Amino acid sequence: MITQIKGRLVEKTPTYVVIDCNGVGYLLHVSLNTFSSLPDSEAITLYSHLSVKEDSHTLFGFINKTEREVFRLLISVSGVGPSIARTMLSSMTSEEIQQAIASENIALIKSVKGIGAKTAQRVIIDLKDKILKTFDLETISVAQNNTNKEEALSALEVLGFNRKQSDKVLNAILKEQADASVEVLIKKALKSL
Repeated sequence: MITQIKGRLVEKTPTYVVIDCNGVGYLLHVSLNTFSSLPDSEAITLYSHLSVKEDSHTLFGFINKTEREVFRLLISVSGVGPSIARTMLSSMTSEEIQQAIASENIALIKSVKGIGAKTAQRVIIDLKDKILKTFDLETISVAQNNTNKEEALSALEVLGFNRKQSDKVLNAILKEQADASVEVLIKKALKSL
């Protein structure tokens, strides 16, 4: 398994890079996030994943180990191949993907080209526990959600809305948009109440 490639950047496009490593040029498929994070210098190191199929061996390059780990988790899900995983990493950062999976944000995952509702649900079911265990996101997202939710709940109470009803509405909003700010929560809740 080729785990990282260190060498001179010869060619750089939004979808792939070529790294010259002691006279051998390696073509690595990259996400847009990796492409935009590549340094201007010629000497670079990319973490890699080798995808082996019957008819091809394809190298994928990542700017850091976290992005590679998220890629590997994504391709472990039935129905998500390397190209869809790369598209997902191009659409969102690895942190946003982790957050979307941890907060069960199906709408955000489904917004990626090539992922339907069933695949999005499968990604969440298969990966939520692994993401929470590997990256310890639960404490971060739950604490942030609770703070924003409590502030929004207090504001809605001051405006004269029932606490129980407001709590239900806010929970529904947070299921759709886990990282919603206090202002967004209040605006959306006012439309629903």
